[in-house]
Amino acid sequence: MKRERVDTERLQKLLANAGLGSRRQLESLIADGRVKVNGRVAKLGDRASADDRIEVDGRPVGGKRLLAHPRFVLMYNKPEGEVVTRNDPEGRKTVFSRLPKLAAGRWIAVGRLDVNSAGLLLFTNDGELANRLMHPRYQIDREYAVRVNGEVTDDMVRQLVSGVELEDGPARFEDVVDSGGEGANHWFHLVIMEGRKREVRRLWEAVGVTVSRLKRVRYGPIILDSSVKVGQYRELNPEERRALLQVVALKDDRPWGTLERKPKRHAGAHQPWKTRSRH
Repeated sequence: MKRERVDTERLQKLLANAGLGSRRQLESLIADGRVKVNGRVAKLGDRASADDRIEVDGRPVGGKRLLAHPRFVLMYNKPEGEVVTRNDPEGRKTVFSRLPKLAAGRWIAVGRLDVNSAGLLLFTNDGELANRLMHPRYQIDREYAVRVNGEVTDDMVRQLVSGVELEDGPARFEDVVDSGGEGANHWFHLVIMEGRKREVRRLWEAVGVTVSRLKRVRYGPIILDSSVKVGQYRELNPEERRALLQVVALKDDRPWGTLERKPKRHAGAHQPWKTRSRH
């Protein structure tokens, strides 16, 4: 009798853990017949393992990539002038150029900040976690510090909190708090539940005010603290990890990785990063 394999997983979960997208996105690919397992078109409900030959849109997915790799999450303090893309046709510096290399998989940016915005960006190699953190279903709030040019009245603030009609639909801030300053150096802290393109700037523009500086300071339970200087990153601590998984109802069913720098052999030598698993 053939022994039943016990190391298989739902196909969409296996591919999501490999960083190929969220489970929902991958379920759509499977339903559309774009995924094959061992030469056969896969269907929803199929199970597979790293030992199987899997193809997505005709491209093979390496077995090493399908292994259960540890989960990583980084907080990054983005400076103005960097773009959130892997390759920029204009040759501008990208946020990914500062991140450490992973032994397998790739970094996924959780949301975006435009080139003129700064502050907190989260990166992970877990496609399912990234998708949930960005999905409207989970109602993840984002907090920003903004410096505005122009007089802001109480009526404007009430309008911003009540809602403004933008070209892509209604939008609003959950809260707006005056943080002080005068003239061209007036700051506000605000909270928004969505992450549409340039949404914060467009909301202010809708009431006749221009944003001159914009910095994200919080994403859900994760707060950008002073330990992360501009252009630097750090891994989340255990408390932050638990809080992040909790807000998106995701089980802590994968080992967490940690990043180490190899000891320098001599002064001035460039040493690459390596990754290891930590339970």
